[in-house]
Amino acid sequence: MSAVRSHRYSVPDADLEEFLARRSSLIATVREGHPGLTSTVLIRLEDGTYTDTWHWESAEQLGAALAAIFTFPEAPLTMGLTKDAIALNGEVVDER
Repeated sequence: MSAVRSHRYSVPDADLEEFLARRSSLIATVREGHPGLTSTVLIRLEDGTYTDTWHWESAEQLGAALAAIFTFPEAPLTMGLTKDAIALNGEVVDER
């Protein structure tokens, strides 16, 4: 079963361009070591916050990447531009 890690946070408008560049670099680095990352989707919501979903082939692959998160120097640099961040993990039970 595929797995998803969902984040919700805000990014100041003045930092958005830098955040997007850092996020892109982070995604590329994660995929190098963890090819189970199949897609990512960043959505700006009506209230100005963002949801960022990372789709994985399996919960095990997601878990392995999370266990290695401290080996990705881009992670704190990217998330340092966000505020009020929360993250949730889940498994896909229906996809059409």
